[in-house]
Amino acid sequence: MSEDPFETLEELLSAILGPQTARDAVAALRSSGIDPERLASMGGMEELARMSPGQAMAMRAQLSQMFAASSSEPVNWTMGRDLALQRAREGGDPTVTAAQAQAIRQALTVADLWLDTATEFMPAPGGREAWSREAWLTRTMPVWKDVCAPVAQAATRALSEALAHQMRGLGEAVGEEVVGEASKQAGALEAIMRTMAGAAFGMQLGHAIGRLAQEAVASTEVGLPLTREPGTALLPANISAFAADLEEDEEEVRMFFAVREAATARLYAHVPWLRGQVMSAVEAYARGIAIDTDAVEAAVAQADPHDPEAIQAALAGGMFSPQSSPEQLEALGRLETLLALIEGWVQVVTERAIAAHLPRGMALAEMMRRRRAAGGPAEQVFAQLIGLEFRPRLAREAAELWRRIGAESSDAERDAFWQHPDVMPTASELAHPEDFLTMRRADKDMDAEMDADLASLLDGTLGYTDAAREADRADQGGRGEQDGGPGPDGPGAPGEEA
Repeated sequence: MSEDPFETLEELLSAILGPQTARDAVAALRSSGIDPERLASMGGMEELARMSPGQAMAMRAQLSQMFAASSSEPVNWTMGRDLALQRAREGGDPTVTAAQAQAIRQALTVADLWLDTATEFMPAPGGREAWSREAWLTRTMPVWKDVCAPVAQAATRALSEALAHQMRGLGEAVGEEVVGEASKQAGALEAIMRTMAGAAFGMQLGHAIGRLAQEAVASTEVGLPLTREPGTALLPANISAFAADLEEDEEEVRMFFAVREAATARLYAHVPWLRGQVMSAVEAYARGIAIDTDAVEAAVAQADPHDPEAIQAALAGGMFSPQSSPEQLEALGRLETLLALIEGWVQVVTERAIAAHLPRGMALAEMMRRRRAAGGPAEQVFAQLIGLEFRPRLAREAAELWRRIGAESSDAERDAFWQHPDVMPTASELAHPEDFLTMRRADKDMDAEMDADLASLLDGTLGYTDAAREADRADQGGRGEQDGGPGPDGPGAPGEEA
């Protein structure tokens, strides 16, 4: 590094903002009259000056990668993906063998045969695939971006403002008006803070999704479709680890997850409105998330504002504050209910499909319910990234409702409730599954009666009984004869002159 503090700063900013922007920013600082010695006394400048050429080169390479995101994006998605891959590969990411791929394809094919006896929905289109952890990350990252983008915008905005506040605090040591004028001329401070915030959230995203990749067993999690393309997929390495941890037979565990995956895929494939409704509900909820700015500023104050990794670690405890606005509560309720209905339906049809085939199937199903209740890796990731915490009670109520509908009517009537969002069970109906069919049938009878009354109103017979209608017709006929109108013998009766 150069001994000139301005040149040292320019070298650092070149790695972050590019040579031209760095030159402009440093030129603005020089022209503002700031004392080089006071600049050198700012935090971290002495350490930068003492760096060896090799250390400086390594730092520039790291910062170039760290701040490679487009300024138009709130999050450094590239950094998030790279960190997720790094985390997923910890402990190894075994290549899927031909034998594993064949076992997965066979399990998913058999799962569809079993499901034919448990649901009216046909098998989903698309491939039946076996994925490595890296493949899972690559295929699901576009959907994670969709899910996290609304929160990321709010989070990075709050974080960049907190970082800017911290930098303004540093400016007091060298003259607030000097640093403020320089940043206003060059715009360097704002650009640095935006990229720092985007890098910090990107790191948070990468760590969370990378950890989930180590445990995910399929292309769907907590009822969400994590891919944009139709099809089903399982991760053989994670299924093997899962079975080993539970000391269960791997083939039986594989079949259990194959049935769950195939059931979820059928639902999304044959309910056209479902994916759009789920993603719009996630977006509406995430858009209303409130960022706890006090918590963000407190976290940033305790971390080195030049180090995105330290900032990310400081924010790991959470930065989402509860939001009790009517709009946010409505969005949260709609999302929770929809995800509970999906998970409950998948539970019911999976239990039906495996009952005659897997001796340990019911035990595995109970294990999954307990895992959801305790907050598995997927639930933890959603809580960390968008502040969403699932309520297992709703999923239990939804499963009980779907189970009762199938038992009291048929699988066809149960699955028919997915035809349109307007006929889906509501949150209040989940709380009373025993009354659901009775109330819905009563509503249907009432609607039919109202339709009949409307038809009667339009043809002028509203309020008439069948006997009254016959009497009225007879009376109208008698009046016609008395008035010389057409009688029973018709016009021009014998003996009557024209």
